[in-house]
Amino acid sequence: MANQLLTFMNRDDEEGFLRVLEKYVFEVYPRRVPPDWKTFRATASTLDQFPREEVYLVASDIGPAMVDKIKRGPDKGFWRVDEVRSPVLFWQRCLPNDDGELVSGQLWAELDVTQQTGRRNAAPDQFRTRVVEIENWLRKNFRKSHPKGFLIGPKTARLVKEGLVKLREDAHWGREVILN
Repeated sequence: MANQLLTFMNRDDEEGFLRVLEKYVFEVYPRRVPPDWKTFRATASTLDQFPREEVYLVASDIGPAMVDKIKRGPDKGFWRVDEVRSPVLFWQRCLPNDDGELVSGQLWAELDVTQQTGRRNAAPDQFRTRVVEIENWLRKNFRKSHPKGFLIGPKTARLVKEGLVKLREDAHWGREVILN
């Protein structure tokens, strides 16, 4: 089972999150990697270069990104990152919906041996430690939500408290999320 955190982050919170990640080495890959993709390091100053919706943050100092070429379908010719064999943190960014509400995102990493994913070896201890440190930082610095399970960035929480933004769960029922 993957370690997963459901989050709400506006741009300011994303910059703060990336400042924390700067002490580690994470390279940025989009969900579908074009053949000419040039990786770059995940920092607050490179946030404008990030793909809009979903990214893989590869801990390249621990291990390389394992990629496979897509052979069929609309993404034929692109590459996909193997999130089970690679030391990656998947980040689905929070985006506003048509009503201006912020829709939840998520962070997750596959760390354990599982039959469902076919992972035969656990993630390296160094990567596991890194992911746990990031999770602990998020739990310490972000606010909790109602319903339970979401972490809300401090800048986003301030905007919610002032009534400037509403939060919406990224699911087919899309229920509203409020601060605890």
